[in-house]
Amino acid sequence: MRILIVSDTHKAHGNLERVLEKEGPVDMMIHLGDVEGKADYIEALAGCPVHMVSGNNDFFSHLPWEEEFFIGDHHVFITHGHGYFVGMNEDRLKAEARGRGADIVMYGHTHMPALTVEPDLMTLNPGSISYPRQKGRRPSYIMMEVDREGRVSCEIRYLG
Repeated sequence: MRILIVSDTHKAHGNLERVLEKEGPVDMMIHLGDVEGKADYIEALAGCPVHMVSGNNDFFSHLPWEEEFFIGDHHVFITHGHGYFVGMNEDRLKAEARGRGADIVMYGHTHMPALTVEPDLMTLNPGSISYPRQKGRRPSYIMMEVDREGRVSCEIRYLG
């Protein structure tokens, strides 16, 4: 199973379109917020099941603030992250994920990619595909692959 993880598109979808073309068909897409009213467009563009949460710029959105679901045997918790103060550190978010029994947590908001693997928890932030803030400011996303035995591998990838 191939899963595309993105965040913080902020109504600018050119890079998302490029990534979907570059990566080819994906089995699932996860968007971690700040779609700014473009949820329907993103879902149509993805052409696969989409999990999407609301971000701090998604005013009047029908999207949930958080979502929990399973990918195989993996309990996944997704949120934009601003409610857990991820701009300072991941501590509150990780504590919440562990409290929920999740073994994978994903967030956005910072516009900077991050990937941490601990024995009990994988923490992912794809950065921003539209407005990156990390050094070099390259648009980023994460590709997750789940093999037949349920093992998860993730890679931060960049455009341009």
